[in-house]
Amino acid sequence: MTSKIKLHVGIDDTDSAEGMCTTYLTYIILNELEENGIKPVDYPRLIRLNPFARYKTRGNGALSFIVELDNRSQVEQVEHIVLENTEKYAMLDGVNTNPGVVFYEGEITSQMREYAKNAIYNIYTIDYATDFAKKIGARIHKFKKGRGIIGSIAAISLELTDETFELLAYRTPENFGTKRQLDDESIFRMNDETYPETFENIDFEQNYAAIEPHTPCPVLYGIRGNTPDIVLKAHSIVNSLEPVAGFRVFRTNQHTDMHIQEGVKIANMRDTGCYMFECEVVEKPHDIEGGHVFFKVSDNTGILECAAFEPTKSFRNIIRKLVVGDKIVIYGGLNDNHTLNIEKIKVCQLATEYKYSNPICSCGKRMKSAGKNSGYKCPRCGRKDRDATKIKEELPRDLKPGFYEVPVEARRHLSKPIIRITTEADQRLKNMKS
Repeated sequence: MTSKIKLHVGIDDTDSAEGMCTTYLTYIILNELEENGIKPVDYPRLIRLNPFARYKTRGNGALSFIVELDNRSQVEQVEHIVLENTEKYAMLDGVNTNPGVVFYEGEITSQMREYAKNAIYNIYTIDYATDFAKKIGARIHKFKKGRGIIGSIAAISLELTDETFELLAYRTPENFGTKRQLDDESIFRMNDETYPETFENIDFEQNYAAIEPHTPCPVLYGIRGNTPDIVLKAHSIVNSLEPVAGFRVFRTNQHTDMHIQEGVKIANMRDTGCYMFECEVVEKPHDIEGGHVFFKVSDNTGILECAAFEPTKSFRNIIRKLVVGDKIVIYGGLNDNHTLNIEKIKVCQLATEYKYSNPICSCGKRMKSAGKNSGYKCPRCGRKDRDATKIKEELPRDLKPGFYEVPVEARRHLSKPIIRITTEADQRLKNMKS
């Protein structure tokens, strides 16, 4: 019996700010393949890469899927369908749109898994990805500069040590670019019935349905959850007031904190890297023009400037409550100015904050300084006290230990929501007790 040919297909960088979506292209390709009797062996994969990549669209996502084929003729058929649709639908007029398609046969190697992990931590060049493709025997197809091959290889290769699922529903072409017509009440009901197994559905701070994109792309809505079954259930609850062309469920690394590196000291952190680290506040938070809040932290190897930028809205109020001496854990990424953009924090230990005030005279009036090293003098009765000192009073802290995160609108695709962290912790505790 002839063994099957396992073909991995990776696609990236086909969209632009003006429209299109690589998930939609994958949806079109898979539909055509299935019409020709070729089905993927698993859910297609939506893999998010380094969130600080310079030429990314908002999510920096690459797509991949696997098919098992009977012969070389089918391999050629799949490659033809993929390339033909990529050329047809990719936004090739976009200045920064440089699609790349990768075909790879066989099993994923440890070398490929390492490439993919580092594509999330670091920034690769097109030349590096091209050379790597040759080493592993992958067939690459570049459109324009072909930058998309970087993500395509990673989407094929990444090992999902944690995963979530996203159901993406698509619009009919005549509605592209128009205002989406969804029943918000049904979305809130869906959230009530499926949260926390689905998440990121509602931005309660801004009171709007977050499953709806703000771009002119073909996506009608996206529902994110822990299992395929739960996103399918949620999809069945949402009521669209416009036609739905179809949908696909994607296996993904979204909301896993896969971009976060642990155990890296401040002295060794690099721009475009994302980290989780323990530190102490060494400079009180302060606002700058534009509504951004900045402060500094240290881990004894260096001092790092951190920021809660204006789009993080009420999260900035949490940051403003930090004081020098607070011990915290920060999750976030370094921008090109070596400032850490905070995604979430865990407040571990609060410093004691004090208020100092002048002593009170025996007559009941608060005293004033009598001059340097001269003690205090009462402005009412004239009594002097050279030995008096300021009164030290502990201030209550309007902040509690625990996790705090930016609102849904400002959250990165890879950032793990607190609800997933706490749910996993609860499950571990239950497993220990059982």
